[in-house]
Amino acid sequence: MHEYPDARSVVRALRPDEPVILNRPHAAARAARFFVEKFPGRVLYAVKANPSPDLLRVLWANGVTHYDVASIAEVRLVAATLPEAELCFMHPVKAPSAIREAYHEHGCRTFTLDTPEELEKIVDACRDSQGNPATDLRLLVRLRVSSEYSELSLAAKFGCDLADAGPLLQQTRQHCDWLGVCFHVGSQAMTPFAYVQALERTRVAITAASVVIDMVDVGGGFPSVYPGMEPPPLEDYFAIIHRQFEALPIAYNAELWCEPGRALAAEYNSLIVRVEKRRGNELYINDGAYGALFDAAHIAWKFPVAALEDDLIDPEEDFSFYGPTCDDADFMKGPFPLPGDIQAGDYIEIGMLGAYGAAMKTAFNGFGAAAHIVVTDEPMASLYDGSRVRPVADNVVSLR
Repeated sequence: MHEYPDARSVVRALRPDEPVILNRPHAAARAARFFVEKFPGRVLYAVKANPSPDLLRVLWANGVTHYDVASIAEVRLVAATLPEAELCFMHPVKAPSAIREAYHEHGCRTFTLDTPEELEKIVDACRDSQGNPATDLRLLVRLRVSSEYSELSLAAKFGCDLADAGPLLQQTRQHCDWLGVCFHVGSQAMTPFAYVQALERTRVAITAASVVIDMVDVGGGFPSVYPGMEPPPLEDYFAIIHRQFEALPIAYNAELWCEPGRALAAEYNSLIVRVEKRRGNELYINDGAYGALFDAAHIAWKFPVAALEDDLIDPEEDFSFYGPTCDDADFMKGPFPLPGDIQAGDYIEIGMLGAYGAAMKTAFNGFGAAAHIVVTDEPMASLYDGSRVRPVADNVVSLR
């Protein structure tokens, strides 16, 4: 794959008719090393954030050995791309055939559940050819926790209620070699206190169950930097999680896990789009809600933007975007600040699309083609480049 120094050089060289996805392997590698070196436990990559095989290889090369897979397609992808990777099937509702294939064909031993029915399904699917139950299962019971400190809630769909957690943990303990507890505080948690609350619920559940716990998985939720969303340093999250974990009534050798997706992938991709039409302060661009900008359209996520032309001189104005399809829903309100003299034919870079951006593209209405090009400059925002220094004393939650 040909490398360019930055988005401007891509535009000058190619003047592309279709959107271009820019890959920054060095940014993903840096994020992986940060987590592997600083998180006080095991780091799993949540593949759903961006299943690019190239990204998976970058993360593996920089120390990420465990992968949170949510479907049999992701199981197959990671198994084919990284044959030595540890697969962890963390979706709490799985087809029996998916469990069976993951266990018997791909060596997956770690599964999540949140109901007795799912436990029964896993136990039955993992039996050997003589009908004997598996003796090497690593099972995690997912708790429902609050998402009030996160930008996107993940509290409604999965997780058992606290009142049901004790009996389910006791039942699960009888069928596994390792027993764990997991949860997800929601996407883009803007304060470490989200994990304090969740780990307190974990403590209550473990105490009620009175069983040996071998692993606690704090899930994802670790934030990235976007316009209007400036999180505390990730080191603050790690320190508070570690302190709460150490206070839990668990086995002395219990492991601490986490499942970052956004935090590992966000800086990996940005997107070059072309303005096809201007109508007042609305720009018609050649990617949108059915492409990499799903979040910008459907949850009004604000991504950083930069004009890529050298001759734009007017002060910035706030713009909204329309995507290329015939659908009125293909609209991104923004605001996206760009030079006031931007016009049709000009190019824009939209940053921080590595998580849930490039992975969401569809071919609706015949659009969706996009070349992938490697660039070597820094992403438009970063948690890992040393530019963000925030004193611990300024954090929302005290570490003392």
